[in-house]
Amino acid sequence: MSEHTYKLIELVGSSPRGIEAAVENAIQRAGKTIRNLRWFEVVETRGHVENGAIHHWQVTIKAGFTLED
Repeated sequence: MSEHTYKLIELVGSSPRGIEAAVENAIQRAGKTIRNLRWFEVVETRGHVENGAIHHWQVTIKAGFTLED
């Protein structure tokens, strides 16, 4: 196994469709400008309520990517 060095960033994704969709939105958007994304960790979940119902979800994630040589 080769040795890797990772950089860690924090992202917040949101979606009216749920937690998983919010994570996917954050990862997909980051993937447009960051190469070598390897993993993520959900660190916080929260939601926005309007008129007594969930309006959308926000999920904070830490995402790691390998640094290039």
